[in-house]
Amino acid sequence: MNEEGLGVNLGFHGDAELGPGLLDCATTIRSPGPPPWLRARLADALGELGRYPQLEAARAAVGRRHGRPPEEVLLTAGGAEAFVLLAQALRPRRALCVHPSFTAPEAALRAAGHLVERLVLEEPFRLEPELVAEQADLVVLGNPCNPTSVLHPASALALLARPGRVLVVDEAFADCVPGEQESLAGRRELPGLVVVRSLTKTWGLAGLRIGYLLADPPTVRRLAAAQQPWPVSSLAALAAEACSSRAALVEADAWARELGSERKHLAGELALLPGLEVVPGASGPFLLLRAQNGARLRERLRVLGIAVRRGETFPGLGPDWLRLSVRDGRTNERVLAAFTALNVRSLPEEVTE
Repeated sequence: MNEEGLGVNLGFHGDAELGPGLLDCATTIRSPGPPPWLRARLADALGELGRYPQLEAARAAVGRRHGRPPEEVLLTAGGAEAFVLLAQALRPRRALCVHPSFTAPEAALRAAGHLVERLVLEEPFRLEPELVAEQADLVVLGNPCNPTSVLHPASALALLARPGRVLVVDEAFADCVPGEQESLAGRRELPGLVVVRSLTKTWGLAGLRIGYLLADPPTVRRLAAAQQPWPVSSLAALAAEACSSRAALVEADAWARELGSERKHLAGELALLPGLEVVPGASGPFLLLRAQNGARLRERLRVLGIAVRRGETFPGLGPDWLRLSVRDGRTNERVLAAFTALNVRSLPEEVTE
């Protein structure tokens, strides 16, 4: 989806960077598939696919997970569907998207015919609430943000909530933060707050398409009315219920802590390489890098068997920016060795694969 006049391909996603034999450091999915215990539960449910989906248990489980009643939970086909529903159901007079950030919300708003303003943050990509226009009645942002990996303070985001404004916070990567610090998912008192969550990243469920939205009951009902009948499959609903259990939350938090350690090490080593800049304070499962000759670096990495996410499809970034997913220690060492071997400052003017 190349929106005329925008200069940015809002429909580009990291999976487009992948190819046969390439190591995936381009997408934000933790693993190729769900963990064994979740895979077993999904497999056990295959014999019941002749029944229509029942979503009540999953909504209740998600609600308990965040201290909210089921009436404040809407299950969606991945987090992305939530943005389509918001674009179809709401009628904002002045919509504003904070960038650099996930482009699906803006793409959905434009596809629904809405005019969209952009607030493009400058490095180091920290949001100051006073930068958001007072007249904006729909504000969309990510936390932690994709692709910057910046985690904004919950106190700052809460200042953006007010009567007459819908504040949409994309928390697709909130469970990558130990203790889910700075999450607004449990803040029921904030007017107009909508929190969007994805279960596809941490649990390896991108192909199953499951996420959810948290909001006040009238907003949930309004968005639900825009959904097709049975919008979430039985297996997706089961995954939402299972991933909201206490045991699953403990597992996710343990992984978030391991991720933090790996990310810190990888960021520190990459920052030592000449010609490479790492955006500091990363909190998501990826790092945002700026390199001299960034586009050529990305192509050279492909030659070495590593796919990374290009940056120029995010408003506010350009071809010198790259998003690099953080993987396990062994994989990260392979990635680090490739960056080191390429010697960013000495890349040739042209690269042919």
